Amino acid sequence: MVSIPFPAGIDLLVRDVLTIAIFWAVGQLVIHAVRAAAKRAGVSPAQIRIVTEALTFVVAVLAIVAVVHVSGLTSESTTLTISGIIAIALSLAVQTTLSNIISGILLLLDNTLRINDLIEYGGMKGEVLKIGLRNSWVKTASGSLVIISNSQTANGPLTNYTAAERLLRKL
Repeated sequence: MVSIPFPAGIDLLVRDVLTIAIFWAVGQLVIHAVRAAAKRAGVSPAQIRIVTEALTFVVAVLAIVAVVHVSGLTSESTTLTISGIIAIALSLAVQTTLSNIISGILLLLDNTLRINDLIEYGGMKGEVLKIGLRNSWVKTASGSLVIISNSQTANGPLTNYTAAERLLRKL
């Protein structure tokens, strides 16, 4: 845990408020950077809101842990233990979702998929209708809608019939 050095004469309440303010400011910078990157990647506003809320929750938890640590209510080992338990619980709870989100961002950044591309994945062939953070929507020739998680799409094998020229130019 990073300790924030405060002068000796600062009151405990003032230290707590300053700690929260520092975490809030840094958190807002991170959230703004992630939101801007998601907008550039073409992520829908609803998905950007979900990611923003999740990051806000993480910043709030980190601020609470920092206040407890700075206030001297617990020792460093207790603070690290609590932080570790929270981190493990959160990572296990959102592991699949984070994998899909990261894969979705990579698919968008690599231009592997675009809307209206004709793709084949797992024996299913169709046109890409929507690329979200967690999954992609594909309409088959029979008119069925197939929703594929982005982590599966990124792991392939994926055949993109309309993007060959676009992707080969990047090599």
